[in-house]
Amino acid sequence: MFEVRVVADFAAAHFLRDYHGKCENLHGHNYKVYAHVRGGNLDEGGMLMDFSELKKTLREVCALMDHTNLNDMDVFNQNPSAERIALFIYGKITESIPALKFSGDRNQVHLCAVDVFETEGSRARYTPY
Repeated sequence: MFEVRVVADFAAAHFLRDYHGKCENLHGHNYKVYAHVRGGNLDEGGMLMDFSELKKTLREVCALMDHTNLNDMDVFNQNPSAERIALFIYGKITESIPALKFSGDRNQVHLCAVDVFETEGSRARYTPY
């Protein structure tokens, strides 16, 4: 099994509506996002996937959230948790590159995880299985 990973980042504000603590107040993060692609087969060039295609797509998705208040995005239903952000990013990447959507075959080249770090020590991960 092979795996590649690319990274991008964005800065955004948010607050958590159904949370009791300091995160229910408006605050911001410099998010770091990792997109992991996994598969059992390499292409004729010996690559699992072209880094530049995945990196470009991840950056485009992160740009949708950069310097925004994430609570203003309907998709998060007023609760833009790191978990929901990871799911959103997964959906947008697989929408842009449909071949990366997991079909159930683990040998298939697919987006296997999206990590969203709010801080260096706090990460949420979405995987399609």
